[in-house]
Amino acid sequence: MSGGKELVLDTLRRATSQDAATLKPAEQQLQEWETEPGFYSTLVEIFSEHSLEVNVRWLAVLYFKNGVDRYWRKTAPKAITEEEKARIRCGLLHNLREPVPQVATQLAVLIAKIARVDCPREWPDLLPALFEAVKSSDQLVQHRTLLTLHHVIKQLASKRLAADRRTFQELTSQMFTFLLELWRSETEAFLVASGQNNEVMVPCLERSHLSLKILRKLLIHGFKKPHENPDATMFVEAVFDRIKVMLDFRKQHENNEHIKTIGGKYVVLLTKVLLDMLENYPFSYLQFIKPSLDLTTYYVFTPAGEGLIFERFTVQCLNLIKTILLCPEYKPCKVIEDTKDPQTLEAFRIKSEFFTNTVLAEMCHKLISHYFLLTQDDLEAWDSDPEGFCMEVEGGESWKYSLRPCTETLFVSLFHEYRSALTAVLMDMVRSSHKPVEPSDYHGILQKDAVYNAVGLAAFELFDDIDFDQWFTSSLINELKVKDSNYRIIRRRVIWLIGQWTSVKFSPEHRPTLYEACIHLLSSEEDFVVRLSAAMTLKHSVDDFEFDPEKFMPYLPTIFGLLFNLLKEAHECDTKMQVLHVMSFMIEVVGVGIQPHAAPLAQYLPGLWDESADHNMLRCAILTTLVHMVTGLMRESEGLHEFLINIIRISTDVREDCHVYLLEDGLLLWLTTLENTATPHDALLQLFDNMLPLMEISSENLRLCLQITTAYTLLCPQQFLSKYGSRLIESFSSMLTDMKSEGTVLVLRSVEMIMRVLPVEGANLVQPLIPGFVKVVADGDQYPMVMGMYLSVIARLVLYAEPIFTWAINQVAGDQSKTPEEVLERVVSIWSDKLALTSPEERRKLCALGLAYLCGTGWPPVLKVWPHAVTAVSEVVFDVTMEDSTQDKLLLSLLPKLHILSPLLAPYLPNSSPLSLFLPSLPHSFLLLLPSTLTLHPSPSSFLPCPPFLLLLPSTLTLHPSPSSFLLCPTPFSSSFSLPP
Repeated sequence: MSGGKELVLDTLRRATSQDAATLKPAEQQLQEWETEPGFYSTLVEIFSEHSLEVNVRWLAVLYFKNGVDRYWRKTAPKAITEEEKARIRCGLLHNLREPVPQVATQLAVLIAKIARVDCPREWPDLLPALFEAVKSSDQLVQHRTLLTLHHVIKQLASKRLAADRRTFQELTSQMFTFLLELWRSETEAFLVASGQNNEVMVPCLERSHLSLKILRKLLIHGFKKPHENPDATMFVEAVFDRIKVMLDFRKQHENNEHIKTIGGKYVVLLTKVLLDMLENYPFSYLQFIKPSLDLTTYYVFTPAGEGLIFERFTVQCLNLIKTILLCPEYKPCKVIEDTKDPQTLEAFRIKSEFFTNTVLAEMCHKLISHYFLLTQDDLEAWDSDPEGFCMEVEGGESWKYSLRPCTETLFVSLFHEYRSALTAVLMDMVRSSHKPVEPSDYHGILQKDAVYNAVGLAAFELFDDIDFDQWFTSSLINELKVKDSNYRIIRRRVIWLIGQWTSVKFSPEHRPTLYEACIHLLSSEEDFVVRLSAAMTLKHSVDDFEFDPEKFMPYLPTIFGLLFNLLKEAHECDTKMQVLHVMSFMIEVVGVGIQPHAAPLAQYLPGLWDESADHNMLRCAILTTLVHMVTGLMRESEGLHEFLINIIRISTDVREDCHVYLLEDGLLLWLTTLENTATPHDALLQLFDNMLPLMEISSENLRLCLQITTAYTLLCPQQFLSKYGSRLIESFSSMLTDMKSEGTVLVLRSVEMIMRVLPVEGANLVQPLIPGFVKVVADGDQYPMVMGMYLSVIARLVLYAEPIFTWAINQVAGDQSKTPEEVLERVVSIWSDKLALTSPEERRKLCALGLAYLCGTGWPPVLKVWPHAVTAVSEVVFDVTMEDSTQDKLLLSLLPKLHILSPLLAPYLPNSSPLSLFLPSLPHSFLLLLPSTLTLHPSPSSFLPCPPFLLLLPSTLTLHPSPSSFLLCPTPFSSSFSLPP
């Protein structure tokens, strides 16, 4: 690049300006230089000069890191040259004395990014250089080297190809022992200096922490079986000791926030080593199951942990216990003697010996009476931010990081594994909490809340032990009526508890009482958290197998109005989504019953849509609600078309960024709107402008797109196809060139629907596609499902637009340098072969009609395969008619003219002598091939027209008694064959 280092440096300085007039041109110039040779080498020079301004060096590192992502790989467009890469790699290794921690971290990350691509082949000296630098006596160099090594190892460990994993395992064997010794020495150093010299202790602590991070990655990704390596085993054993030491260390330095923070991270990292090994190598962890359970229960479930443990550490310990409990490798067969693996049996023995009834009872008591209690912080959050409190409680995978959800998931796991031992413990606690609590007894309220929480979590396990109906009528319903402010905790918990039990053991006759209770709890005077809990319980009660809509309908107007008020009062998008989901589900369940009550919500949703411009998940909830509302309103939903069309347009416009989130729900709303529209209009038709771009990019939603297309075809075929038909066929043609079987069937169904709705005009419209269809049939190598669709379209073409079919035969013949006769013979032959495999029955019948029509044309190529074709048609006749029924499934209309086919039949008949044929014993549906001379009694007029029979008539015949109906070949065979152009 021209201009050199000074020019780039000046531009970087201008790019750090706060003045937009200076900043924007500088950023644009830097973007232009991204593909210039020498630009990244210049950046390395700039951020390597420690005397320059930190913000300039920081910006240089960021631009360099972005360039590595885009242009470092050899296959990248305008990739960095190999010569420049070599200079860059050399320059980076001289940056291990970076004084600014933030810049040092960014440098370590970008070196790791390059290492993931180049190490070890293109950059073989990276790891040896870092190894040497780690041994430096310069503490800054050692720290920066460990930081860089940590990020490099992290990147290399993420490579999953077999060759890369073998390389990483070789790397681990070379460096694990050294790093283990380094970790030990640094740990001893900061422990010795603890409380004496913080200037010595803190750097040692940081280096020990970095060493531990590296060892964790090497342990998990660098060994096939860690328990077979002595150093790996020694490291894990040391982790248990270090957890105890670091908890004491953190307690000792609790007044120094920086050291306390690092100490906390250190302890959590030690527990992550154990969790990672347990999850990735459960059998290698076998010898550490007992120490893990001893350690975690000692600190979490005994007084010994008081003052030492903290929330994040407690969460890690509880998750470690839960992972051991649920580990599938540690679970034997139901019949233990059937278990083959001795390691599984050993793990089961260790768990059984540890989890005695006494231990389980103590853990259950501690979880409920200590960890389940609402804390002062919880209650303050309830008062100050009720919506945030509800979201925190209901959060998805918060059990991985938050204490309360973590304790609840452990309790559920324990109860599921040891139900017989824990049921009695929990039932005792329920009995002790059964009596009403005084509203002034705050501790009693919290204890009752915790016990009720446990009963709700273990609802499925307690099915046989609790008579919930009796409990509901005698106690719970009364507790919902206590209106004291402190008792809001119990009201919320009780209504939540009922919701947990509705799908477990709750009699239908008590549902009206529950609905009445929810109405009281949803009132605007009630606490917001209680109202939201009542809404969720309503959802559970409606989403139940025993739900009776008739019993619910009297309460629907009141409940729906109260939910609507709750929706309007909610401020957070997550809360609005939750309430909207309840209302949406209710609309779906009651169906048309929502029609008298939907108007207020329909008026509110447009405003909510506008307010949620930055919250796509809330907009998804609005779309889902509208889908159910339109379904329930049916034709009355046409009054909402202005709003519906607007949001459908936004949701399905590929030019809108939000379409990534809204597309699927928007398409579903679009389809539902069409299905419930009786009178199409221009605005609805113009909406299809969004569809054609979607068909080009949307493979995931292709089914919905084609269903919408079909809906338009049925709703307003003339207007729709005249405006969009040509472009639609072009789109279909493009899609069919590269599409799997399932997608091909979907497209062909849309094509077929066009021909069904407008047989003549539709055939002309799809004409450009037909040669391709004929070619596919002639190839004959498609799956039966796909071939059946192709044959179905061609059969309709043969019946409705024979000239287009013959034109397509000529086109294919010209493209393949064959005669039309050869192509037609091949098509009819494949058609006859595949007819029996076509499904469903109606489609097979249609294909048989088309083939029967061709059999009646008399074209010589058809005559060559005529016996095979007629046999295939006769099999379909047998398949699709019912022998003992007067109602025929084969519904056909005959062409007006009957032709006698005796000259053609002669080669296939056994003799030409006169024959009198009696029919009483023949089946109801059959193919009749008659000889050349028969006498007919009574006259033929008595059995015309005739759906179930295919009768090929000679010149004379005798028929007694006359059958009730016949199917006749509609047109004559001709002696010559020609295809019109």
